[in-house]
Amino acid sequence: MTPLTLTPGHATLADLARIYFDQVPVRLNPACRPAVDAAAAAIAAAAAGTEPVYGVNTGFGKLASLRIAPADTATLQRNLIRSHCCGVGAPISRAHARLMMALKLLSLGRGASGVRWQVIALIEGMLAQGVTPLIPAQGSVGASGDLAPLAHMAAVMIGEGEAEMGGTVMPGAQALAAAGLAPITLGPKEGLALINGTQFSTAFALAGLFGGWRAAEAALVTSALSTDAIMGSTAPLLPEIHALRGHRGQIEAAAAMRALLEGSEIRESHREGDARVQDPYCIRCQPQVTGAAMDVLRMAAHTLETEANAATDNPLVLTDAGRIVSGGNFHAEPVGFAADMIALALAEIGAIAQRRVALMVDPVLNHDLPPFLTPNPGLNSGYMIAEVTTAALMSENKHIAMPCVTDSTPTSANQEDHVSMAAHGARRLGPMLENLNRILGVELLCAAQGVGFRAPLATSAPLARVVARTREDVPALADDRTLAPELEVAARLVASGAIAAAAGVALPRLAP
Repeated sequence: MTPLTLTPGHATLADLARIYFDQVPVRLNPACRPAVDAAAAAIAAAAAGTEPVYGVNTGFGKLASLRIAPADTATLQRNLIRSHCCGVGAPISRAHARLMMALKLLSLGRGASGVRWQVIALIEGMLAQGVTPLIPAQGSVGASGDLAPLAHMAAVMIGEGEAEMGGTVMPGAQALAAAGLAPITLGPKEGLALINGTQFSTAFALAGLFGGWRAAEAALVTSALSTDAIMGSTAPLLPEIHALRGHRGQIEAAAAMRALLEGSEIRESHREGDARVQDPYCIRCQPQVTGAAMDVLRMAAHTLETEANAATDNPLVLTDAGRIVSGGNFHAEPVGFAADMIALALAEIGAIAQRRVALMVDPVLNHDLPPFLTPNPGLNSGYMIAEVTTAALMSENKHIAMPCVTDSTPTSANQEDHVSMAAHGARRLGPMLENLNRILGVELLCAAQGVGFRAPLATSAPLARVVARTREDVPALADDRTLAPELEVAARLVASGAIAAAAGVALPRLAP
């Protein structure tokens, strides 16, 4: 696979999505090397000098006042990695780990970290050869960098720790040797440069963002299908309504839904003589809710794209100024805020989708569809408990969506006395996405079933394609059967983007 060349400071969301979804190898644009070399030379000079420079010839954190002899530089950096390998819990996925490594490349490539080019080359080699460090999921509070998880990455680089290669977990040194790579002896500050930074939190937040946008696209499709299933009105989708408010996401969501419903015989059949004056909010206000969630995701995307291109370790080498300065770019507060924003968007997309499911199974509200969407109610329960499952998932997501970034606690003998909690704020997006995709999967099955009951009236061509794609994997429900496997299949169709793709309609884009 041809490597993706990244230019530090200019990587795009599309680049990062390719790394996450396609797991493409990555290398840095060689044009960034002079800046990297200049910063490394500045660190080498500082290490040989007499002035104390944090992390170069001093201890770390609360021990920063202790001087380290030049002869002990390599030991200092190695001990830093070993002592910080304190992660616990299950290892993170290969996709998350590789994205984290690529983000570390981008940070080091800014030429402010002071590492030698061979550190960058080793990460590039590991990505190219499929050497993925085994990184426990828990242990970072998202300040002073994602120290524990990044230390587990760095451990493999020095020939320690564990790595996965070709589906097999093995000692880090063995994995490097199998890939034809050699471990490095860390120079001044290099261990600190590797473990200081927000790359773990940012990788998980980006994964949540990318999955969340796919879910938002799918929600536009399933919501349009649900609208046709309950014979909802398309009047609330008129462009004039949304132009008067002006929000981009709302305007684009309404436009997408109009395109999805265009040409529906079901819709045309009740334009006249429908006694209903207004639909419930879960039908009428879909652009206002899903569109707002899309706008929130875009706000988070801006933050995360900026963070992905940032130098976030400490201290930083200001080459032009001839200074090495301690700062706080490792504090993941921006990532924590972005993760909380994404969580809110996921929870709300799921909340309104769940109400559409509830609407479709309710014979009082679903405009003459059979109870629980079964052709033989009473003897059969249809989608009764599938709706209950969506209620459970919706409620779980609402609880998980509570802000994490406001929950600080002091660490490291009060030296690091305010932290972002961005790491688990971003990690929780994965379970939230699984819940959301299952809610949307149930909506897909219910809406397809509901539209089927409207025959011989046909839905629109785009939505008919969605139903046909769904029926390739999940047949219509007649007599009761075990639904759990089908709910998982439907969730996978949503998560993969297959449902949005089947519609064949232009949907809103995450990037401008």
